[in-house]
Amino acid sequence: MSHIGRTAAPGKRALRQELLAARDRLTADDVREAGEALARRALELPELAGARTVAAYVSVGTEPGTLALLDALRARGVRVLLPALLPDNDLDWGAYAGEGSLARVRHGGRMALFEPAGQRLGPDAVAAADVVLLPGLAADGRGMRLGRGGGSYDRVLARLERAQARPALVVLLYDREVVGHVPAEPHDRPVQAVVTPSGVRRLA
Repeated sequence: MSHIGRTAAPGKRALRQELLAARDRLTADDVREAGEALARRALELPELAGARTVAAYVSVGTEPGTLALLDALRARGVRVLLPALLPDNDLDWGAYAGEGSLARVRHGGRMALFEPAGQRLGPDAVAAADVVLLPGLAADGRGMRLGRGGGSYDRVLARLERAQARPALVVLLYDREVVGHVPAEPHDRPVQAVVTPSGVRRLA
């Protein structure tokens, strides 16, 4: 799909810069406390209560922390899939088996990512997920999500659509990142819910 990886519209670029600057001001304690609160809130989601397989991700830098949530899901017996970035920005997947099962991988000059060190399951493995937890920088009341602009999750969402898979789509954010309006393009897909440290917001 030709839109993937394209330069973002000016409105998206400006909003990304503003939100990333706000995240850069967070301390390690802010990030840890938000991650613990986020895990508690997310575990209240009915979709996660009934999920057998959840596609998630390992937070990096000042993203809302996800490790507490990953471990809580695994303790429930949920199969947790984590992404591994491919050279074309698509995502492969592997199973999470605890923090010791992660490898720190640097892709070119980008921020290092924590990826599953075990067997790769292929890009289509995400279609088995009951819930997909998405990273993002913002979401609005329509459920439109602002990502970092790499296009990886555009590919994931397009793959789910082609497979006619219908997992619940949930984005994990800080409270202030639920905004009035996210500029949307025709290929953007809405999420059903946002989890922030203060609670769950159902979206249209």
